[in-house]
Amino acid sequence: MYEELRKQILTLQLKPGSPLDEVSLAAQFGLSRSPVRDALARLISEGLVTILPNRTTLVTPFEIEEFPKYISALDLIQRAVTRLAALHRTQADLVRIRKADDEYMQAVESGDYQSMTETNKALHVAIAHAANNPYFIGYYERLLGEGQRLSHLHFDFTVTSPTATKLGRDHADLIDAIERKDANTAEKLAHEHTMLFQQRFLDYMRQNMTESMAVS
Repeated sequence: MYEELRKQILTLQLKPGSPLDEVSLAAQFGLSRSPVRDALARLISEGLVTILPNRTTLVTPFEIEEFPKYISALDLIQRAVTRLAALHRTQADLVRIRKADDEYMQAVESGDYQSMTETNKALHVAIAHAANNPYFIGYYERLLGEGQRLSHLHFDFTVTSPTATKLGRDHADLIDAIERKDANTAEKLAHEHTMLFQQRFLDYMRQNMTESMAVS
């Protein structure tokens, strides 16, 4: 049940702000309320579900006005973990990072947006583990999780729009810098990677806002 709910949230089948009622979910999945509660607790810990002060449970809203704040936080933590990964990575870390990048590229080639968001997150988490600072990992993973809904939209746009910058080995130079233990270049490329994500998402928003405008 957890996996299915998470998928519906990440793919926007369940829209931001949608209410989640334990009784209705239990009936929908043919379960008791206990596993429903457990699934919601996991999604809350990932930042995908929110409980309001009045105890209403809903899919975590995302206000577009908050996007610059999200990008600022993502940029800061992404630069930090990537820099530390370049300084502290082991050979075993590098093997895990490259394997994660190969899995991401397989997802890109398949055109499966859900798989793309999951493997992209897994790659960045592998980099965070290489940074060898557990205090960063939980916060970074939560930020990446919250951004997966945005990633799904921007992957959709990037794959389907003829005007979008196409996906490729977006992480290749960054991983090479980590392998060389070139911390300054790794941090610079991590920043550029965040800015590319921002640009692709804003391009998606501009196209969709334009398409939704009525022409009289």
